[in-house]
Order: sequence, then C-alpha cells, then structure tokens
Amino acid sequence: MPPRARRAPVWSNGELLDLIAVWGEEAVQSQLRSSRRNFDTFGQISRAMIERGHDRDAMQCRIKVKELRSAYRKAREANKRSGAPPKTCRFYKELDAILGGDPTTVPSTTVDTGERDEEDGEE
Repeated sequence: MPPRARRAPVWSNGELLDLIAVWGEEAVQSQLRSSRRNFDTFGQISRAMIERGHDRDAMQCRIKVKELRSAYRKAREANKRSGAPPKTCRFYKELDAILGGDPTTVPSTTVDTGERDEEDGEE
C-alpha cells in the first residue's frame, strides 16, 4: 500500500484574506479569464503568497480558489430561491467583490461628468 499523501496545514483567516486579495487583483483576474490552462497564473499567486509570508504552492492555491468559488456559488444560488432563509459563506463579501459583479467594486467605464462639462464649456 502506497504511503498516504500528507495533507497541507489548514488555511488561516489571514492566509485566506491574502489569497483573496491576490486572486482579486485585476491583473490576475485578467490572466485567469484569458486562458483555460492557468497553472502559471496560480504559480504567480503562490509567489505572491510567499512574499506575504505564507508557504503555499500553486496547487494548494488553485484548490483553495476552487473551494472558495464553489462555496460562494452555492450560497449565492441558495439566496436566489424565494422563501429560503439567507445563506452565506466564509468571506462572502470579499468573494462577491470578485465573483459577483458588485457595482461598488467594479471599475466604472464612464467618463467623469466634471471633465465632460469642462469640455462642453470650451466649445
């Protein structure tokens, strides 16, 4: 019988918040959206975690991101059902900023109206 694989230590709240912060960066999100094979991107996430003082490899980061995404989606789907009591998951608010299209965190693509008014006044 082959030896049992060692399990990685449990993720602390600090590690999870740092992972969510790195994962939520626009550059990382852009890379993840642009390619289906994104192991290199998780390598970058792992390096950023090491810089923040956490010893996590690319596979651990990838698995944890998948777990977080799954927990968020389950909670979100449960909340869409009428009459169901509200559900949440750990770090729901932070995950919603990345996965939910929260209008307060999505950068606006409109032009500042103050600049537009000045341009109109010059013409």
